[in-house]
Amino acid sequence: MSVSTPGHPPGAAPLRDLLLQSATVVSGVLAGRSMTDALAAVPAPLRGGTQALSFHTMRRLGEARVLRRLLVPRTPPEPLAEALLLVALALLLVGTEEPPPADGPVPRNGTPDGAAQAATDDGQTGMPAYAPYTVVDQAVQAAAGQRRLTPFKGLINGTLRTFLRDRSALSAQLARHIEARWNHPQWWVDKLRSAYPANWESILAAANAHAPLTLRVNRRRATRDDVLTAFYRAGVAARAAGTQGIVLAQPRPVQQLPGFEEGWWSVQDAGAQLAAPLLGVADGMRVLDACAAPGGKTAHLLELADIDLLALDADPGRLRRVDENLRRLGLASARVRMQAADAADPDSWWDGTPFDAVLADVPCTASGIVRRHPDIRWLRRADDVPRTVKLQTRIVDALWRTVAPGGRLLYVTCSVFPDEGERQAAAFAARHGDAQRLQAPGQLLPTAGGDTPEGEHDGFFYALFAKAR
Repeated sequence: MSVSTPGHPPGAAPLRDLLLQSATVVSGVLAGRSMTDALAAVPAPLRGGTQALSFHTMRRLGEARVLRRLLVPRTPPEPLAEALLLVALALLLVGTEEPPPADGPVPRNGTPDGAAQAATDDGQTGMPAYAPYTVVDQAVQAAAGQRRLTPFKGLINGTLRTFLRDRSALSAQLARHIEARWNHPQWWVDKLRSAYPANWESILAAANAHAPLTLRVNRRRATRDDVLTAFYRAGVAARAAGTQGIVLAQPRPVQQLPGFEEGWWSVQDAGAQLAAPLLGVADGMRVLDACAAPGGKTAHLLELADIDLLALDADPGRLRRVDENLRRLGLASARVRMQAADAADPDSWWDGTPFDAVLADVPCTASGIVRRHPDIRWLRRADDVPRTVKLQTRIVDALWRTVAPGGRLLYVTCSVFPDEGERQAAAFAARHGDAQRLQAPGQLLPTAGGDTPEGEHDGFFYALFAKAR
């Protein structure tokens, strides 16, 4: 297999190995594990190709799961066998219509028939088109190489060949299933259709698109024109977006781009780049970034003004990533403090001195960034939404105590569900009579392939409040 993936040059890993590793990742997601964590356990030589195939499977998992139920009504007793079937079916969905040969030679290492598409910044790589018989053969070989999968070789072989033989009839049946048509859980589709009757389809389509690689220029280290010029000289096609953003025409490994080591820029979605300017920080302010990791918005605040900043996050490991990012960007200083603590419990971390500005980028379902993390839709459950709303309420009510009179709080989520956006903001204003709602974008729906002033972006919600003096 020859796949260009960030950090991994084209290699020759047999498709059977990638199928098996991807099945392990998919099995983990179906058991409730994040794909990021599952991929971290994949051997380094196979991680690039496995990541590409796993991302692809997550995007086609609705179709693959319905197909599996149509072809194999009873769930295989071995979860890894089911996952291998799902990965192979997802890969066959981009194959040709050519049927597998009855006999004859089959490529032994799964060489693709088509070239791989360009990879995105987070490993969302378009899959090459493999000959169907290659996928079938390699899936069977993957099963044959694992003791726990060997009993399912016949099931896997027969199921995949049946799909290829009856593909047209099965495609007609797929169209009748909401999960297969939109590659999202039905509860998710229903929720979006209720909230956005005019454009729910475009939201789902954007979620299945490949996200661009978008950068934010660090104004303390470079100008956008400087960065664009350096990219041009290095043969990197890119364009300006928003006030400080740059979008690459073809994503590539960030470490290979001019200015990475020098801290000229950070990777940040165009929609997320709106947060720091909305808070209106100025020199000398005391600022709290309440849910700071991984640090993109933290860095942006420090780029905009000379402030005293407390970066707070519940996860010490994620907070270390914030520190690493700030050091690369040349933004770490004695005026920046980091603390691992629960934002909803100020008594455990607040010294009683109020903040002039508070950024509350609170935990959410992340339903607005599914194109970058396609496993999210399969990890979430409908009852996660009200639980998340309760957590958000606890956090913002607690943080409001820490805002100085005349100060501001910016409420942010990367969600498209109104429960976590406008309804949450309206409820907050109703609970706090001293909160004046200021101008902010409100709900940003994800865009894909469009030409908006801020550039193509993920889904976010913004609400800005000022505290009465």
